[in-house]
Amino acid sequence: MTERTKPIHTPLVTPPPNGSVSPEIFPAMGEEAIFRMIRDLYVLLAESSVAHLFASDPEEHMAAADKSGAFFVFLLGGPPLYQQRYGAPRMRQRHLIVEIDEAARQEWLRCFGDVLEDATEKYGFPAEHLEGFIEFLVKFSAWMVNTE
Repeated sequence: MTERTKPIHTPLVTPPPNGSVSPEIFPAMGEEAIFRMIRDLYVLLAESSVAHLFASDPEEHMAAADKSGAFFVFLLGGPPLYQQRYGAPRMRQRHLIVEIDEAARQEWLRCFGDVLEDATEKYGFPAEHLEGFIEFLVKFSAWMVNTE
């Protein structure tokens, strides 16, 4: 993982509002499927142009995937696993240690898009909520950009 060398940039967007993702997603998918989906995302991220933003050690990388999975379980309507294990999410603050520019954002979105292509079949992601979830990811990732 590379350390920050550039000044912190604050985007001209705000985070997506609470409740902008349907809580009906969790009951349809369940905790295990959400964790599998996020682990699959992290496999793609490890092979992508943003791999340097993540731990290079495979065990640490998958531990980060599980940490992220806990966040997405709650986001998609499940129990507050992330908060119980790690405290308040404060995702932007937690990611300030690495430089996330627009190119990194687009690569992250591409990888997530690849995972979501067959999410209905592979993870039981409800098709009627995919578009809204993708909209959330677009807004969320714009808020995470911290480097010009």
